[in-house]
Amino acid sequence: MILEDTICAISTAPGAGAIAVLRLAGPKAFNITENVFRPAAKNKSITEQAPNTVHFGTIYDGENDIDEVVITLFKSPKSFTGDDIVEISCHGAVFIQQKILQLLTDKGARLAKPGEFTQRSFLNGKMDLSQAEAVADLIAARSEAARRVALKQMKGGFSNELINLRSKLLEFTSLIELELDFSEEDVEFADRSQLIDLVLEIEHLLKKLIDSFSLGNAIKNGIPVAIVGHTNAGKSTLLNALLQEERALVSDVHGTTRDVIEDVMNIQGITFRFIDTAGIRNTIDKVESMGIALTYNKIKQASIIVLMMDAQDEDAKIHQAVSDVKRHMNSDKQQLIVVVNKTDLVDSEILEKRFSKKAFRELTGTDSVVPLSAKMHIHLDRLTSELLKTMDTGAIDNDEVVVTNARHYEALKNALEGIQRTLEGLQNGISGDFLSQDIREVLHYLGEITGQISTDEVLGNIFKNFCIGK
Repeated sequence: MILEDTICAISTAPGAGAIAVLRLAGPKAFNITENVFRPAAKNKSITEQAPNTVHFGTIYDGENDIDEVVITLFKSPKSFTGDDIVEISCHGAVFIQQKILQLLTDKGARLAKPGEFTQRSFLNGKMDLSQAEAVADLIAARSEAARRVALKQMKGGFSNELINLRSKLLEFTSLIELELDFSEEDVEFADRSQLIDLVLEIEHLLKKLIDSFSLGNAIKNGIPVAIVGHTNAGKSTLLNALLQEERALVSDVHGTTRDVIEDVMNIQGITFRFIDTAGIRNTIDKVESMGIALTYNKIKQASIIVLMMDAQDEDAKIHQAVSDVKRHMNSDKQQLIVVVNKTDLVDSEILEKRFSKKAFRELTGTDSVVPLSAKMHIHLDRLTSELLKTMDTGAIDNDEVVVTNARHYEALKNALEGIQRTLEGLQNGISGDFLSQDIREVLHYLGEITGQISTDEVLGNIFKNFCIGK
């Protein structure tokens, strides 16, 4: 990347709107603006205006006026990228946007690449790499929880944790390496007991950050909820009731759903990704069998499995269905919720007796049961409450750091392996040069997250997924 270039892009969403914003950043941003903008108040040139000020005027090309606009000036180094920046707010017609963009490139700017403004901010030291990635997460946030986590990371919450860890490790590794210069004199500058305490503290924090990824990943991408069960149990009816629209085809005919149907729903700031699956039964229909195979795959992939049963089903059938689903679950972290549907067709006393938590636990080994009627929309709120209970959002509520990025997760796991080798070495009394090597490996992986250690390939992969104009 050539930081001496002046770049430009449309920063608002594609298409027509009331207004659009174009961004111009780089050493020639003010000069280019001077050549295309005629201020209504002609008291000073653009370069002489105070920073962080707004000016009304006209964008023109030669003798032709293009649009009346408002421009905002940000002077280096106090700007998003650290460069001189001009933001042009114009009317939102696509033709006007493109006309101004073409004019800026004709005057010496070039079109920005995806994420180039944020990448410049990183390269100019305005933010570290984890904060830059949080910018993209904030733009893509689909729920309140995702917004809160991304905003905290963008403000440096995660970075501060890592900076604190690295500074402590750097202090100790420098003392250990100093010992190597005096190896013949057998001196010890780094207190090994203090170093063990520090390593244990860092190991605990790394494990906490790694464990938070399951929550962070679910918040960022939506929590997958597989709705499974026998044919005609009411799976599609439940999906439609939750989404409040006719998303899935409902019929009394067995085997109606033969493929996977997905949609998302936001419940109290958490995004759930509901997956309606083919009903489980013995069949010779080839297409339906393929759909049932997909159902079992979704059971393995989902964080939450909602097993739909008919309230009129016999105990043996319910017990067998729960056992069958548990057998296909592949993780202790997966949650199973049994929904007993069509309660409007069963006497309330019988319902209470059969499906109390105590009775259900004795029957199936699980007490997560929700009796409801999807068709009549009875007790759907109980299901949404049960879904929220499966997610421990305490870390978000307590404003703790939550890891949402797979790249960070991998780097943290590698750092944990390094810190555990350091601990083992300390306990076994290995020499300082080996300890220093292990600690420097931990520092390397922590530096990868913040961008203190990075490669062009890593940066390219990160910023190529940004939208143009950001």
